[in-house]
Amino acid sequence: MIPDQLELAVVIPTFNERANVPLLIEKLDAALAGRNWEAIFVDDNSPDGTADAARELGRRDSRVRVIQRIGRRGLSSACIEGMCATAAPFVAVIDGDLQHDETLLPGMLDALEGDSTLDVVIGSRFVDGGGTGEWDEERVAKSALATRLSRRVLKADLSDPMSGFFTMRTQIVRDLVPTLSAIGFKILLDIMTASPKPLKFLELPYVFRTRALGESKLDYVVAMEYLIALYDRMFGRVVPVRFVMFSGIGALGAGVHFLILALFFRGLNWPFVGATILATAAAMTFNFFLNNALTYREQRLKGAKSLLGGWVSFCLVCSVGAAANVGVAAFLHNVQHGDWRFAALAGIAVAAVWNFALSSRFVWGRY
Repeated sequence: MIPDQLELAVVIPTFNERANVPLLIEKLDAALAGRNWEAIFVDDNSPDGTADAARELGRRDSRVRVIQRIGRRGLSSACIEGMCATAAPFVAVIDGDLQHDETLLPGMLDALEGDSTLDVVIGSRFVDGGGTGEWDEERVAKSALATRLSRRVLKADLSDPMSGFFTMRTQIVRDLVPTLSAIGFKILLDIMTASPKPLKFLELPYVFRTRALGESKLDYVVAMEYLIALYDRMFGRVVPVRFVMFSGIGALGAGVHFLILALFFRGLNWPFVGATILATAAAMTFNFFLNNALTYREQRLKGAKSLLGGWVSFCLVCSVGAAANVGVAAFLHNVQHGDWRFAALAGIAVAAVWNFALSSRFVWGRY
């Protein structure tokens, strides 16, 4: 390696980690002394000014770079953008919350440079010498369950497939980008399952630290996104995961529709047409906000103006979809004299595809 040639890029996906930015750079500077490295903060437009804090450091230290993403969110996609933004032959991913052990990075880099057949070096909490620190029993159990589920799609016998701390050859990532799903928080799992051939790996132990500053990003949405990522790897090529989520929420919306209709028509003796209009509006509103929070989480609309415009667009799209549903079902039943159940299902399928395609383009795709 030429002495002044860039060796390693450390990609740090962040959201609301302003206080940890200078601390992490100090730790990287100490851990990687004598190595040629750069830190790439990929920030999802944090309201606490994380990107500004990183830029301020970058003015004094040319090794610090910032990618501030507007209108895009998600740890996996942030990592992909950061890994593709460097000229370094090796790239590491580390969290911005100081819970990963940055002193492991030199050993990871040495292993890759010393073995040309090695593809990725993973920081593991579950090999000898590693540990989960102060995790409670519930979190340990959840991690164990997630690990067992991941083995259904993995092509390797990893002890810690859920690790978000690893170093690998940058060219491998560049080659895999077109096939990565970029869904959820587990980019390593995405990379390992997307590779057409098994990647040769090495696991090094580390002990997971307790967060000192900031707030944990773990919540039920993160768990849901993990399950979505697994589905995408197992069945996504057959039925796209977003369409499955959109359709599932549509089914829940149908339940809301009937609940509201029963309440106002049967319970409060409203006219049927009036109760139906109210039920339809309630179901569309329910579907819009749930899709905004889950199906299109990374593109979700924010602010009163965007939400109102998106809701109106969604209602218009779904109104046309409802008309298509009725039209197709009526045609198959009355004109083609088909079975009424098949006709109804065909109408629902056409409406679902219509609503999904146009919502993706004109509701969440245009903001």
